Amino acid sequence: MPNFFTENPDIQFHFNRLNFEEIVNMIEDNYEESKIHNYAPLNYEDAIENYKKVLEVVGDITGNFIAQRAADVDHEGAQYNEGIVDYAKGTQENLDMLSKADLMGMVLPRKYGGLNFPFTIYLMATEMISHADASLMNIFGLQDIGAMIAKYGEDDQKQEFIPKFTTGEYTGAMALTEPDAGSDLQAVKMQAYQDEKGQWFLRGMKRFITNGNAHVHLVLARSEAGTKDGRGLSMFACYGDETVKVRRIENKLGIHGSPTCELQFNDTPAQLVGQRKFGLIKYVFDLMFRARMGVSAQALGISQAAFDEALMYAKDRVQFGKAIYNIPAVSNLLIDMRVSLESNRSLMYAAAKVVDRKERLEEVIDRARKAGKSITDLNIELKAVNKVANFLTPITKLVLTESANKITYDSLQIHGGTGYMKEFRVERLARDARITNIYEGTSQLQVVAAISGVLNDVLKDYFDKREKKEYAGGLSVLANHLKEIREILYDALKYVAGKKDTGFQDVAAKELVELYTFMYVGYLLLDEAEENQKKRFIANRYILNALANSRKNSELIKSETYSDILHLDEIVK
Repeated sequence: MPNFFTENPDIQFHFNRLNFEEIVNMIEDNYEESKIHNYAPLNYEDAIENYKKVLEVVGDITGNFIAQRAADVDHEGAQYNEGIVDYAKGTQENLDMLSKADLMGMVLPRKYGGLNFPFTIYLMATEMISHADASLMNIFGLQDIGAMIAKYGEDDQKQEFIPKFTTGEYTGAMALTEPDAGSDLQAVKMQAYQDEKGQWFLRGMKRFITNGNAHVHLVLARSEAGTKDGRGLSMFACYGDETVKVRRIENKLGIHGSPTCELQFNDTPAQLVGQRKFGLIKYVFDLMFRARMGVSAQALGISQAAFDEALMYAKDRVQFGKAIYNIPAVSNLLIDMRVSLESNRSLMYAAAKVVDRKERLEEVIDRARKAGKSITDLNIELKAVNKVANFLTPITKLVLTESANKITYDSLQIHGGTGYMKEFRVERLARDARITNIYEGTSQLQVVAAISGVLNDVLKDYFDKREKKEYAGGLSVLANHLKEIREILYDALKYVAGKKDTGFQDVAAKELVELYTFMYVGYLLLDEAEENQKKRFIANRYILNALANSRKNSELIKSETYSDILHLDEIVK
């Protein structure tokens, strides 16, 4: 039977080259945790071995338990009856299994029963869970609600909520979106008010809430009466008690195992988390870091499942006297899928390590501040890491979710008419993939989030260092191609700047972000190809395609087509 960790050579490759001793040292407080908790690692080697064993358990559960229930979960879906939401039978069995394996608190502190794992390891588990059943990730991944309380809550709040997250007794929900406040969260109207004793209450509506039947909700609400922007919003924790009415669950295209709810809060007792007025400008931003990376891992897991299905079907399906695997048109699709899958995984875990470093530095700074130590140098380092994380997070979600849609589409195409039938797994995968480039910020919003990083050349030092590096043999040719892409990028940026038109800059943003991403991923693959001979084909195919697409992007930016977009009303009326 399959183990989604031990039997996936590419995940193994990335795990074996993590090389994040400094990050683990920070998360383990130089292994002081081992003096308090007998299951904490004694050193880096012990930590890595612990991560590996747990990922092997995740691989076994996902491959041999969760994946076997995915079709039934999709068919049954979450059920709604007079305000009560029940998970599909298989979903509840999956959650029970994960709880028994102590996996529902992977990123939560040991003090409250969690495993205290790095974010990167957690995302590897998330990828495998999504490989088995993408809808389950939407529940498993909401242990991040506990992580937010652990980071910003008061001690009594941590003690109240987090232990039951780690045991799986509590699940969480992130209640942000409203009927009139989707991507524009500054427009949130949910009212938060206090009584004469200082108790907070919530009143209003939330819509499209993933796992809206959760035990604990983290809610963005307007705490400052009379305000209309993000500065009047705060973050609150509340229970999904009788004052929180589930008005309905959405009848969705995919991810049927995850209930998406419309909620009405009727004077719901709540607790302020963190400081007033920081709900959107600080806490939601933190939540979105994790949520967008989580959806990226979800997309990656779906992509892996779709590729596996396509490869297996292509080898089994015989047409014209041979397996369609040997028909060049099909072979090329499979190769492109494989290159996308592996390059996406390289981007995913490179970005994850940067986010890990950001979060670990924040913890070190907090400990140093409490100990009365200087944090000046640490703050300078954190500021630099933040800039990179702020760029890599949106491009990771942009690239991986768009790619998941393409890979599942191509997998279904390889299946032909049979893939369109519900009896085949790829039909579900295609439906599940479609949401990934929509929720937690559409692809278009990811471009908006990333373009400032391109304009400010946030990875300049990284690219400068790579350009000075000497690559041997055929890799030097690929390195020169990446240098050419950089020249194309700078020429395009110069052209856009010369227009002195912010509207034109917005129109060109997608192509500019893609150009920058081609370089970053290209260098990741080039370094991998230097270490592993099998990665040379992936690097070669990716970089050659990236060069061709870079030239295309440059031509698009400089073409009259973009000028036409600035006159949209005249074209579409």
